[in-house]
Amino acid sequence: MSEPRPSDRHDAPDPDDTFEGIVDEATQRDPDLAVIEAGSRTLRAHSGQPQGEAVPARPADPETDKALRAVEQELAGRWGETKLEPSVTRIAALMDVLGEPQRAYPSIHITGTNGKTSTARMIEALLNAFELRTGRYTSPHVQSITERISLDGSPIEPERFIETYEDIKPYVEMVDAQQPYRLSFFEVLTGMAYAAFADAPVDVAVVEVGMGGTWDATNVIDSTVAVVTPISLDHTDRLGTTPAEIAGEKSGVIKQGATVILAQQPVDAAQVMLKKAVEVDATVAREGMEFGVTSREIAVGGQLLTLRGLGGEYTDIFLPLYGAHQAHNAAVALSAVEAFFGIGAEQARSLDIDAIRKAFASVLSPGRLEVVRSSPTVVLDAAHNPAGAKAAADGISEAFSFSRLIGVVGTSGDKDVRGLLEAFEPIFAEIVVTQNSTARAMDVDELAAIAVEVFGDDRVQVEPRLDDALEAAITLAEEEDEYAGAGVLVTGSVITVGEARLLLGRG
Repeated sequence: MSEPRPSDRHDAPDPDDTFEGIVDEATQRDPDLAVIEAGSRTLRAHSGQPQGEAVPARPADPETDKALRAVEQELAGRWGETKLEPSVTRIAALMDVLGEPQRAYPSIHITGTNGKTSTARMIEALLNAFELRTGRYTSPHVQSITERISLDGSPIEPERFIETYEDIKPYVEMVDAQQPYRLSFFEVLTGMAYAAFADAPVDVAVVEVGMGGTWDATNVIDSTVAVVTPISLDHTDRLGTTPAEIAGEKSGVIKQGATVILAQQPVDAAQVMLKKAVEVDATVAREGMEFGVTSREIAVGGQLLTLRGLGGEYTDIFLPLYGAHQAHNAAVALSAVEAFFGIGAEQARSLDIDAIRKAFASVLSPGRLEVVRSSPTVVLDAAHNPAGAKAAADGISEAFSFSRLIGVVGTSGDKDVRGLLEAFEPIFAEIVVTQNSTARAMDVDELAAIAVEVFGDDRVQVEPRLDDALEAAITLAEEEDEYAGAGVLVTGSVITVGEARLLLGRG
């Protein structure tokens, strides 16, 4: 771990002095300390079908499908995830009438801007490898709402999802009647997840925040481990306009005496997190200091890693995901699980290397540089902000030897669309702009206007329908023999990626 807690010292210093020392150390260190040089690049375009499926299809039974649609419709009638009243008052009231199910198991709480879901999936896989029963709560979903609540690494069965909703529905209505505002879509789902985990029961819950931290609906848990993935600008209208302001909201997941696993951060965001940790006597482990990526080599179907955890070095770890950002997510996930087991603070030992290797080799992260078709290769990535787009662009450039890459982009209207397009501009030969089917989607003509400013008129094609956009991009990728190694990247929104996944036969 990093700093010993003040209560562990015989001559504990003033908290302000401690904070200043930690900030100075974080500020002076090389921000690229944990970033290592990639190995040789090899062609991935025809490496075969990706492993397994982590995204469930619609229920095969018509009656179950009908019942699930009814639940989805009822949930959709509530405030959506983009309409918020920032408090935990309503979710706390629901937990109270449900008997505080979120206190029936320990938890690992994950916040940050990018990488939360992939990190949650890795943490879950690691815990499962040590024979712990897990519950995982993530958002948004790629295709099916049931993806958001997982037990033992698999999305909850539709029948169980429906039963859970029906079980808590009377209590939801009770809270609705007592509050100025009804429980939101996300608050009800959070209540369902916590109730399902208690009912299972699980040994540990892995919980991803929906937005922010302090007032996020998930923040009625008292996690012993708080994970902070990289912070960048997103949801600036609600969380703040600087990394420091956003970090202030996200630091709310850090609880008294917890262990904080801190990924590489902008210095001002790191300062906020470290200050909060000092205030609540939390122990901090920082990427690049207490843990990190020691080496990374491109491999067929993913990458081969050596990770430095809190308890030592872990070699020859195959991760079937692309991109340096996923290697860093793996280092964060490993350290979070070590911290959960008390390694680095209470115990000086490493976790079983065979279990670690097996866990990482099994990780799936749908919609994150996911190959869903070959000839031409079609890749899906749910990047929806500039930082995510930059990570995806770097990852696809490193792992794939495309001679020409066509982008299919459909975004939400409340995002930094120009920043996202600028991050992709260097790697896209041409771009097909489109829109998904939701009300949040940016109008295709507005998106096209920005795209023309970024790419130039001759590199932009407009297709309002996503199916037409996919067909146009595939045609562009195939149109000339000299571009036989061309590919397509579908991106801009989790919703766009999910709808593309269905259209391409992956649902």
